[in-house]
Amino acid sequence: MKLLHLADLHLGKRVHEFSMLEDQRYILKQILEIMETEQADGVLVAGDIYDKTVPPAEAVQLLDDFLTNIAGRKIPVFLISGNHDSAERISFGAKLFAKSGVHFASGYQGKTEVVTLEDDYGKVNIYLLPFVRPVYVRQAFPELAERIVSYQDAMQTVIGHIDLNRECRNVLVAHQFVTGAERCESEEIQVGGLDNVEASLFADFDYVALGHIHGPQWILRETIRYAGTPLKYSFSEVCHQKAVTVIELRAKGDVGIRKIPLRPLHDMRKLRGSYEELTKRSVYENTSVEDYVQITLTDEEDIFDAVGKLRVIYPNLMKIEYDNRRTGKTAESAAAEDVERTPLEYTKALFTMQNERAMSPKQEKYLVNLIEEVWEDGL
Repeated sequence: MKLLHLADLHLGKRVHEFSMLEDQRYILKQILEIMETEQADGVLVAGDIYDKTVPPAEAVQLLDDFLTNIAGRKIPVFLISGNHDSAERISFGAKLFAKSGVHFASGYQGKTEVVTLEDDYGKVNIYLLPFVRPVYVRQAFPELAERIVSYQDAMQTVIGHIDLNRECRNVLVAHQFVTGAERCESEEIQVGGLDNVEASLFADFDYVALGHIHGPQWILRETIRYAGTPLKYSFSEVCHQKAVTVIELRAKGDVGIRKIPLRPLHDMRKLRGSYEELTKRSVYENTSVEDYVQITLTDEEDIFDAVGKLRVIYPNLMKIEYDNRRTGKTAESAAAEDVERTPLEYTKALFTMQNERAMSPKQEKYLVNLIEEVWEDGL
């Protein structure tokens, strides 16, 4: 059985105020072509389908077109909600869509949905686990609420309540931060970095299709894998090779993995040099000037209307910054002051400064729960 693993489409996303909608339309068309060429038996979409809980109409239409094309090819598709998605909106019409082979799993309510496919080797169980927070799991299992404090506790409870047939091939589609994964600037850091879970929780699954982290990578073993975004959404991703992950499930324990590179409508690049250097025809001619670019100017003095002037040559200039003796000193000073980064660390530091002692384990546990509740209410 051949499955395509996608994640983090973030339809409707804007990067530095540039709409990525046409880029997304272009890349989804390319994915449909790959789907047909590979003769895929199913498509896994591991969360963050939209970039906002209330997506723009154009993003909703784009997803509709994409799913209609997949359904027209009679290929089942399995989608879960991510932390950027609204579970209620994603779940609308789910039962109706399932009749066309489009399977949505939105909010977690105590049961992990499963869809079973079959091939020459037998059954393949595909478990759909949308993004979960401890508060969701506490609500689903009130009798265990006191034990469910961290994301690790929550995920352990969820996995423990899956009735897994270990003799079958089992695939999990999930959207969480697994310890050891490398983050990018375009990702949302949950609760100051308290959202991680251990990869060992997924030991009994033949393949784990993960979303949430934007850089393609595997954790612990090659079959616990982040597909990454289909497009670059930040300049921290300029070195990424975005791809569609192809999983071939043969006999139990025999999993093949390939990656098919994706070619974006506009690539994302970093340029560096003086204004004079970067505006020389010999420097920019025969290059992809319509790529999304970040330019670092090394001039000691600010260039008047640098953005406007440079966009004559680089129309998709997204970001400009300076790197010179003046900004270097400022950056060093800021780096020295910016030691505490997470909400938990900031609060602990403030507590220590005000009380001249560190928090007790009980106080820290209370703080973690409080941050969790505040974060949840704010979404």
